[in-house]
Amino acid sequence: MRIGDLATATGASARSLRYYEEQGLLASERTSGGQRHYPDSAIERVSLIQSLLAAGLSSSTIRDVLPCITEEAIRTPWLAERLRAELGRVEEQITVLHRTRTILADLVEHYAV
Repeated sequence: MRIGDLATATGASARSLRYYEEQGLLASERTSGGQRHYPDSAIERVSLIQSLLAAGLSSSTIRDVLPCITEEAIRTPWLAERLRAELGRVEEQITVLHRTRTILADLVEHYAV
């Protein structure tokens, strides 16, 4: 599929898709005219990339993690430790967000008109 089709299917902008490719997160083949062509599996990959980015992972961390999803043989103790660190960071963000939500809910309850 062409970049516009992938953008439509995933909600990602063409610019984001080109960035993912530059970062080594997504691959395409080029037509003789130089247009990018993505496999159908790119839809799922882009969705995963977007989820990981939304969770706050850097593109370099995502580049390291993505192959491990499909290739068990490359999973290493170093990568497991890196993932544990990322998980801890995300869990801390969740804790902070829950605290913030509680404060805001209390404010709404007491001061809403």
